[in-house]
Amino acid sequence: MKTLTILGATGSVGSQALDLVARNPGRWQVDALTANSDASGLAAAALASGARYAAIADPAAYPALKAALAGSPCESAAGPEAICEAARRPSDIVLTAIVGAAGLAPTLAAVERGATLAIANKETLVCAGPVVTSAAKVSGAVLLPVDSEHNAVFQVFDHARPDRIRKIILTASGGPFRCLSRAEMAQVTVADACKHPIWSMGAKISVDSATLMNKGLELIEAHHLFPVGIDRLDVIVHPQSVVHSMVEYIDGSVLAQLGTPDMRIPLAYAMAWPERIATPAARLDLASIARLEFEAPDLARFPALALAWDALRAGGSAPCILNAANEIAVAAFISGQVGFLDIDAIVAATLARVASGPVGSLDEVVEVDAAARAEARQQARERAR
Repeated sequence: MKTLTILGATGSVGSQALDLVARNPGRWQVDALTANSDASGLAAAALASGARYAAIADPAAYPALKAALAGSPCESAAGPEAICEAARRPSDIVLTAIVGAAGLAPTLAAVERGATLAIANKETLVCAGPVVTSAAKVSGAVLLPVDSEHNAVFQVFDHARPDRIRKIILTASGGPFRCLSRAEMAQVTVADACKHPIWSMGAKISVDSATLMNKGLELIEAHHLFPVGIDRLDVIVHPQSVVHSMVEYIDGSVLAQLGTPDMRIPLAYAMAWPERIATPAARLDLASIARLEFEAPDLARFPALALAWDALRAGGSAPCILNAANEIAVAAFISGQVGFLDIDAIVAATLARVASGPVGSLDEVVEVDAAARAEARQQARERAR
C-alpha cells in the first residue's frame, strides 16, 4: 500500500482521485488532504478516506474544519504554510491539483523532498518550469503528468531515446466557441463559456478552454516535461477529444493514446504508475463515434494561443507573466467585470508592459507574478463595463 497526499482535494480532479481511492481499497492510504476554503467538503473527504492530516488555506475556514473533525484522529491546520507542510509529509505520491499559481509553493515543497508527483497543476511548470525541473534533478523527484494530453504523451513517449521523436502533437477540443466568429464571441456569457462540449471541469479551466489559453499553458508545460525542444511541439484541434495527444517518430510512425474523456483514466495511470489499474470510465466505442476530425487552430480568432506561443519562445519570466495576467483576466470575466474578448486583450497588454527576464528562484517567480497581477488588474479596471 502506498501513501497518498492530495493537494486540492475538494476540486474536480481531487474528487475524482478520491473516487479512485474508494474504488481500490488497500492500494492507497490517504495521508494528507488540502483545500482552499471548503471546510465541510475537506472534512467530509478526510473522514471518508481516513486521512491523517487536513489543511485548509483560508484561516477563516479553520474553525469549521476543526469542529467537523473533532473526535477524529485526523490532525487539522490552516494557512498557506500548512498546505506546504502537507506537501512535505512523507507520502509516496503527491497529487497536485490546486488551481492556479497558488499551487506553486506546495508543489515545489514536494519536489524538493524528492516525492513522486502526479501533476494536475499546470501553472507550476508554466510559472516556474526551470526552477521545478532543476529542483527535481537535485532531489530525484519523479514528475508524472495528469493532464489528459501530457499523460497521453507520457504513455507513448520513448523516454530512453527522445532523439527518435520528430514531434509532440497536443490535441485541443476547440472549446464551446470553436465555430464562432470574434463578433459572436463578444456576446457570450460566463455560462456559455463554462459549457464545455466534452469535459466537465471547473469554471476557470473551462474559460481557459474556451479561449484556447488552456492549450497554450499546456504547450509550455510540455516543453518542461518532455526534452524535445520548442520547435518539435504542435497543436491540432480535435473536437471529439478521443485522441488525447500524439507523438510522431522519425520513421513517420505516429503513436496516439485514445480513450473516453474521463479524467479518472490519466489519474489512475499517474497514481498507480508504473502499474495500470481498472477504472470505471466508459469503454471507447469507435464504431459509435464513427468519425474523428482534426483541424489547425485559428490563431486569429483565438489569439490567446498565439500569446502563449510567444511567451514560450521568449522564455524566462514571460510564461509567468502570461499565466498571472490570464488568471486575473479570467477572474474579471467570471465576476462580470469584463467581457470574454477582454481576456486575451488584458493578457497581451500585460505582457507588453511588464518586463520579462530570467528567473532562478521561487522568490523571483513570486515577484514577477505579483507585478503581472497588478498590471492585469489595472488593465481590467480600464476595460470594466
